[in-house]
Amino acid sequence: MSNKEINIRVPVLARVEGEGALELDISHGKIDNLKLNIFEPPRLFEKFLEGRHFTEVSDIVARICGICPVAYQMSAVHAFEDLFEVNPGPWVRDMRRLFYCGEWIESHALHIHLLAAPDFLGYESAPAMAKDYPKEVRRGIELQNVGNEIVKLLGGRSVHPVGVKVGGFYHAPSASEVSELLAKLKRLLPSVEELLPWTASLNLPQDEQDFTSVALRHSSEYPMNEGRIDSSDGLNLGVKSFSQHFAEHHEPHSTALHCLLDGKPYLVGPLARVNLNFDRLPMDIKVAALATGIKFPSNNMFNSIVARAIEILFAFHQSIEILDKYTQPQKPFVDVKAKAGIAYGCTEAPRGILWHRYEVDNDGVITQARIVPPTSQNQARMEEDLKNSLTNFGLDNAEEKIQFRAEQLIRNYDPCISCATHFLDLRIIR
Repeated sequence: MSNKEINIRVPVLARVEGEGALELDISHGKIDNLKLNIFEPPRLFEKFLEGRHFTEVSDIVARICGICPVAYQMSAVHAFEDLFEVNPGPWVRDMRRLFYCGEWIESHALHIHLLAAPDFLGYESAPAMAKDYPKEVRRGIELQNVGNEIVKLLGGRSVHPVGVKVGGFYHAPSASEVSELLAKLKRLLPSVEELLPWTASLNLPQDEQDFTSVALRHSSEYPMNEGRIDSSDGLNLGVKSFSQHFAEHHEPHSTALHCLLDGKPYLVGPLARVNLNFDRLPMDIKVAALATGIKFPSNNMFNSIVARAIEILFAFHQSIEILDKYTQPQKPFVDVKAKAGIAYGCTEAPRGILWHRYEVDNDGVITQARIVPPTSQNQARMEEDLKNSLTNFGLDNAEEKIQFRAEQLIRNYDPCISCATHFLDLRIIR
């Protein structure tokens, strides 16, 4: 064991969404201090929502994240529809699943090719990687673009979409729009099928850890919009019961709240979803995943890039299936009548479960809002992972190697820092 002291400060984390930093102190072969500093200013979106009519919420929450607006919209509209006892019907349900597929495809493709792959292939950035891997980088951009096109088809635009409403959509795509997009998806499918074995072939560190996976679990399908909250420790509860087991708290070094499950860190996101729902994947995708030699459930966080590839393949197949049977409805939404109460919604953002709670008055006006995003749920797990992983890696390594492994591990979670800083628990003592 080395007696040397190492103090690592990463003032700006590269290749993540948002602004964060890492503080790491090592003394006598042990980590004395480790803080994932999220210093991006709080955005106070919950307060923005108070006093707004429920019909405005989906457009406002879409602005929380440019990468995952669909998740914010879907958690909100599902919450209100549950409270108002609205069933939009099978057409809207299918289109929402398609909408979600678009977001998963664009988000996962961006992360795999432009944010994570350079780490595993030894490049400092995606542009540097593109010189030697032009085909792979081009594939990532093409997949991200087609994911955005799916979002735009239903949302009117790919960033901060405006086509969503409680009860359905404002607009139904035309048959010609659907046909054009369907042809593009089928053309890109062979390159998507190459993605899974490619991610599994990367130089992924072997770093098994003990952690709890949390995700939605549906009775018959791979979860996106609907399901109960499940965990690898046997938790199974309805969305309304989230607060009975999950609690947020404020850490001084972070403007993002930390969320714990019964007082302990836990994992949400693609690896947690695949771990808990591998049996819900179609057989051909399960066979393709098993052919990589990586077994799920997996306790190696570095296998999350493979989980993302599995979900891209699933989302492509699901999108093609939905668009193949597309019919244009007479009306793309059902009418909604507001009533007072508490609305709860939870869907699977690319980075994990996204839980919403709204208090609504008789006029449909929001009196209180609470949003728990995936990155704040993963933050305690990220810090725990950093301690365990860096210790396993070897604290006697050179500082630059320790710093690289730490940054690689953080990027592995694909944290959406801006999403997490929506709220700050502020206490003033005078």
